Amino acid sequence: MTIGESWELADLPESIEQGRSSIADGEFAGLRLHDLTQRDPDAVLGPVAEVTTSFPLLVKLLDARKDLSIQVHPDAAYAERHPGAFIKNEAWFVLEADEDSAIYRGIDPSLDAEDFREIARTGERMLEHLIRIPVRRGDCVRLPSGICHALGAGVLVAEVQTPSDTTFRIWDWNRDDPERPLHLDQAMECMRFGAAQEDGIAAITRLDEIPPVETSGCRRRRLCLTPDFTIDHIEVASGAHTLTAGPTPMVLLAVDGAGVVHDAEARETRFQEGDTVLIPSSCNGPVIRTETSMALLQIDVPPRPGIMLA
Repeated sequence: MTIGESWELADLPESIEQGRSSIADGEFAGLRLHDLTQRDPDAVLGPVAEVTTSFPLLVKLLDARKDLSIQVHPDAAYAERHPGAFIKNEAWFVLEADEDSAIYRGIDPSLDAEDFREIARTGERMLEHLIRIPVRRGDCVRLPSGICHALGAGVLVAEVQTPSDTTFRIWDWNRDDPERPLHLDQAMECMRFGAAQEDGIAAITRLDEIPPVETSGCRRRRLCLTPDFTIDHIEVASGAHTLTAGPTPMVLLAVDGAGVVHDAEARETRFQEGDTVLIPSSCNGPVIRTETSMALLQIDVPPRPGIMLA
């Protein structure tokens, strides 16, 4: 069976099918994350509980065997006008990429809304106006709401985003699938054009171009900083390494290798490449122990995330 999308960590409204993750390991195994967070929000969320009692991130794995649809997510103005829509800011970390693979992010800045609507309506010459960015393993692509984007064929990513499932498809490679309708009118209400697509922050960060910060057998690189989350890439040598942890929860996603994460109370969880582990804010002194080198993403939540799901 081909699986193109896996929701690794989710706490969305009950109305969204399979939108709430279950805990796989430990004393709360089998319990849904949502239920645990509602039971003891301070233990899971720390100061974030002053803003929300739902987990403030959605973490996915996306495997694009084919080119995925060009889409856009609501901006703040659209969400304010449409209570059922939610802002969706996200970032992609490239886990694997075929040779010559790419993502699409943004459109030709010379196009205005009227020109783009006609191009999207007819589907003619769409690829000429999309900005294609070649990607390789280790790249991180930042995708604020309002920026149109798509995964190209042959790219596997970890997606970190605000907890929203609101997506508007603009163009689907002329596949004309009745089960995948387009949402051009909605997309045009929230899509950025021209210079508004730029915010002064790099669209893509390449791992091998970032100087690491090295301490005690640990190499850390900052990949992405947003009001809603940060993403660091960490490489650890064999042995035990204490994680830098703040008062808020963090998420670990294993990129390469395997290890054990444990806390001061000797609670531990084994994880390996592709696994996701949530470290609640009440976890004291989280430590990673590994027999060989390991690479992982550390995803942190600020005390007051910028975008929340109602």
